[in-house]
Amino acid sequence: MFVSFFPRPRWFFASAALWSLAAVVLWFGFFRHLGVALGLVPAGAPLVIGVQMFWAPDFLWFDLYFFIASALFSALWLMAAPQRWWAWSVVGSILILYSTYLQVEVSVGVVRWYGPFWDLVQELLDKKARPDPGVFYGQIMVFLWLALVGVAGQALTQFFTSHYIFRWRTAMNDFYVSQWSRVRHIEGASQRVQEDTMNFAKTTEDLGLNFVNSVMTLVAFVPVLIGLSAHVTRLPLIGDVPYALLIVAIAWSAFGTGLLAAVGVKLPGLYFKNQRVEAAYRKELVYGEDDPDRARPPTLRELFANVRRNYFTLYFHYVYFNVARYLFLQADAVVSLVVLAPTILAGAITFGLLNQIMGAMDQVKSAFQYLVTSWSTIVDLQSIYKRLRSFEIEIQNEPLPEIERSLEPV
Repeated sequence: MFVSFFPRPRWFFASAALWSLAAVVLWFGFFRHLGVALGLVPAGAPLVIGVQMFWAPDFLWFDLYFFIASALFSALWLMAAPQRWWAWSVVGSILILYSTYLQVEVSVGVVRWYGPFWDLVQELLDKKARPDPGVFYGQIMVFLWLALVGVAGQALTQFFTSHYIFRWRTAMNDFYVSQWSRVRHIEGASQRVQEDTMNFAKTTEDLGLNFVNSVMTLVAFVPVLIGLSAHVTRLPLIGDVPYALLIVAIAWSAFGTGLLAAVGVKLPGLYFKNQRVEAAYRKELVYGEDDPDRARPPTLRELFANVRRNYFTLYFHYVYFNVARYLFLQADAVVSLVVLAPTILAGAITFGLLNQIMGAMDQVKSAFQYLVTSWSTIVDLQSIYKRLRSFEIEIQNEPLPEIERSLEPV
């Protein structure tokens, strides 16, 4: 699944994680300030609000740092492990990483825009400011330009990612086809090569992008939330708490992640069994098209009974999983307002600041809730992984796991 596309996957992913962590630490600890020391970034410059932020000196300085760090990482892997798919697996991953960073920066720009725009709205509604259509529509245009950058970035990222996924599928397909004589007897082998390779690449890429987006969102918004916490120091029922907004976002997200992980523990095995029983039923029907001695009614009834039993078991486990998930998501919609209640009732913040805080909290919470929002996709990926892993186990002459030898639901 990985060795066909990535150079030395275990070492590659471990080194990518360590390189990224080191790059982040060095950026905040040294290179961010180096730009100011060299005079490339103005010291104490105000935050740029609007699309101009993408060519502001601090933004361009980070771009230079990012591309130098990425080029060094790519060159090291090209020398250490030359591979057919290097351009796509290494350089392509970096380009997707950078495009994800740009999307996060668009979100940062929108949250920055919240403050002056909603403060202007409040002043107009309170009749404290003279109505000026030019200023009002100008603020809306600031948002629209940011949105245009975001939409263009998403479209280009999706286009490139689609090609990236197909290259990954091609690498897996070539690998499994070369071993076809050894894996053809496995239940649903044709489906696993033809369909599961594409689904695995796409699902892994989607989850990977969401994970990277979550990490980058935290890197971008945690400092913002820490700064905004100066305006919110008191929590309901608890009282004064330092960095209240950040603590609530972490604690609430950790609770939701733990809750759904616990109630959804049965789902991966059931999804895997669904593919097994469906493949067995479909395979018998296909054989019956050419062989009159196959797909007899008693055999089909038995195979379909396995399908029915597994689906009904899956439906049962999804009842309490969905109850827990939907209750958490509904509560999540109001947790920010509950946390801000003492500050709002005291009239300690403006309408613009309120929107900035809620926007930043939503971004940080969504990043911390990566597992909450991605749990169903993770479950599906686990079932695909188990099916493709059966190929690799067979190629390595290892015994199949128990789940491959049984059609009974878990």
